[in-house]
Amino acid sequence: MMVQQWSGDLPPEERNVVDVLVIGAGPAALAIAAELCRRGVAVQGLAPSDPAAPWPNTYGIWARELETLGLADLLEHRWTHSVAYFRDQALALNHDYGLFDRARLQDHWLEPCRAAGMTWVEGQAVDIRHEAQASVVTTDRCAVLQARVVIDASGHHSPFVQRPAKADLAYQAAYGLVGTFSAPPVAPGQFVLMDYRSDHLSAAERQQPPTFLYAMDLGDGVYFVEETSLAWHPAVSFECMADRLERRLAHRGIQLRETHHTEYCLFPMNLPLPDPDQPLLAFGGAASLVHPASGYMVGALLRRGPALAAAIATALQDSAAGPAAIARAGWQTLWSPDLVRKHCLYQYGLEKLMGFSEPQLRQFFDTFFRLPQSAWTRFLTNELSLPELLQAMLLLFAKAPNPVRFGLTNVFTPEGGLLVRALLGR
Repeated sequence: MMVQQWSGDLPPEERNVVDVLVIGAGPAALAIAAELCRRGVAVQGLAPSDPAAPWPNTYGIWARELETLGLADLLEHRWTHSVAYFRDQALALNHDYGLFDRARLQDHWLEPCRAAGMTWVEGQAVDIRHEAQASVVTTDRCAVLQARVVIDASGHHSPFVQRPAKADLAYQAAYGLVGTFSAPPVAPGQFVLMDYRSDHLSAAERQQPPTFLYAMDLGDGVYFVEETSLAWHPAVSFECMADRLERRLAHRGIQLRETHHTEYCLFPMNLPLPDPDQPLLAFGGAASLVHPASGYMVGALLRRGPALAAAIATALQDSAAGPAAIARAGWQTLWSPDLVRKHCLYQYGLEKLMGFSEPQLRQFFDTFFRLPQSAWTRFLTNELSLPELLQAMLLLFAKAPNPVRFGLTNVFTPEGGLLVRALLGR
């Protein structure tokens, strides 16, 4: 893919003004760039490194999400034997899970960009100035880029996306290993979504933030094992999770023989929603698209990217529309009132879970994954309508044991504002 450089010293009237400038080169950036290119929008990218460089981390997804989109061929691995442990015995999930073929997913998005002749500028944004008819981006290499609208898809850490609310960020953290072991960490052909068993920890350690094992058989004697903290403020350290993973395996008589890859993940689960009145658009983590109940996002990129791109393409047809008007059309699509309400309900649930003891947490998930499959699977993929989401939450409350009910309804907690926002839709 061609990378074009600008010197940054051209007068404004001689600078090229593209339709859309996308900042970033990860899944979110490529997803929205591809959808825009498919619609004939003139797109330019700004990224600190080659957008075709391999991605380091794995991305999981429920297989049905891709089947619904006709994209099941993007999977590298698929498991029908999916289980979770909230008690001593495994709970069968009876739902296929998969890992993306990262190169194939990346190329799925890069190919439309290549076909459209999209160019990339190497660098990072250090300043964004919004004018009446264009946004002006200055990079760390003194390039000056102009676009009718800018989409920040650089991740949750972006300094440019404005958020009206403040929050103590709760991070999902994970430390994982791909390699060979002295004995299988999971049963042959098995995928373990969550293993909350903690018999390898002391009683005092069980009072600390809980973590769980996420693991799978990759075939040919290779396994992926990852110790994960669902969400905590402050984040559980990688050192703690590496120690817990080693002890979890050792407790079952398993030792690591050879490491093929080490994975580190850290991102906020409760990032406040962006200000919908700002003239800068965002997508992916920067737009708070991480699912507050699961931490997953790639499925949302695939489902929500086309609608956002269509809204932007339509807004661009008005030649008089500047960044503010185009961004407004994008934000209204990306975060409609109903989507805001659902997001607040999910965040309310997450805040409650972070206050649960380990026994409460086990009981909660054991109840959740015994709901009708269509309810819990669509809950985790954010595909339930608002009435369906409320119905699923009420059903869980009705089936949950009393300690979980008390934790969910305890009014002496600060999460009430999220319920107010869920009612208001903003």
